[in-house]
Amino acid sequence: MIRRLVPATERARLTALYGGLLLLAGCVLVGVIYVFVQYGLDHRIGSAFTGVVPGGQATPRSSATLPSDLVPSERAGKYARTQVVQVVAATTLDRLLTVSGIALAVFAVLSMLLAWWMAGRVLRPVGLITATARKLSGENLHQRIDLKGPPGELKQLADTFDEMLGRIEQLVGAQRRFAANAAHELRTPLAVQRAAAEIGLVDPDPERIRWIRDELLQVADSSEHLIESLLLLAASDQGLEHREPVTLDDRVTTVAEEHRQEARERGITLTTALEPFTVEGDPVLLTHLIRNLVGNAIRYNHRDGTLHVALVAADRTLRITNTGPVVPPDAVADLFEPFRRLNERRHAPGEGAGLGLALVASIARAHGGAATAVANPGGGLAVTVRFP
Repeated sequence: MIRRLVPATERARLTALYGGLLLLAGCVLVGVIYVFVQYGLDHRIGSAFTGVVPGGQATPRSSATLPSDLVPSERAGKYARTQVVQVVAATTLDRLLTVSGIALAVFAVLSMLLAWWMAGRVLRPVGLITATARKLSGENLHQRIDLKGPPGELKQLADTFDEMLGRIEQLVGAQRRFAANAAHELRTPLAVQRAAAEIGLVDPDPERIRWIRDELLQVADSSEHLIESLLLLAASDQGLEHREPVTLDDRVTTVAEEHRQEARERGITLTTALEPFTVEGDPVLLTHLIRNLVGNAIRYNHRDGTLHVALVAADRTLRITNTGPVVPPDAVADLFEPFRRLNERRHAPGEGAGLGLALVASIARAHGGAATAVANPGGGLAVTVRFP
């Protein structure tokens, strides 16, 4: 029963609160006025007639020694006038109370209407936020509330909602591009496999069959790396469920030794400058981050090039600098998007299908850090991963 009496909407609750407070203030004001008027009348009546107390009882100075039938007529007249004045005062107070009650009732109605209007004005931005949220879909995420008004809590709420919509729009756009690019990347090896199989069936020459076999194995290897990279990207985007201390310099040393032979075969000089420091995170994901950075730095390099890996404990940064083709400065940020390449597609085994730097950025975000890159003037990139 009590729950039914509680207003159902925020506007009704605010109206009841504001109206109740205004009504309470009106009742207090009427009570204070009534008490002060009554006190003033009693005080004036008591001081206007000598020997008459405010309560209306005559206390003549010498009545204690005189019989009741010998009270002077002058004193009886004063007593009668006192009674008349007291009756008039009581009537005035009753009239004051009646008029105050009527005024208070009118004030209560007006206060409720005013409270309803004021609550509507206060909650108008909330209504705009609600209406915008109801209209949102995947096709109109560009809409914003764009609340106009002075700074305040509701203005901050509307601006925060607009900023959240901007982030959601970016994420949805990135997911759409990722899905389209992933579909394209997965379709390409299937087409290559189909073409190789058709060629082999037309001309079953042993040499051609051997070439087709190598081509199918290479495409299958690229597809396997693509699927692994997609799963790893999805896992890192979900965040970390478990953290443990990871000695980053040991991981970098291990990965550098894994790639040293490949770098030597490509004529690339690989050097390291490592300072020991530890990161709280996932050891498998951090190893993939380092492996992707070193692998990309070797793959997108040129003969007689250089690759330098540095760990700076004071800045808590991992920095990999490599030579290679010249990268336009305005294209550096795009390299962190999935399936974005500086040059045309290449089908080298283990290429990562254009997910190398995208994986690096995702793993860095999962660990609370950030990955940035700067184009070197002579060619190549300098990629920096900063850990918290």
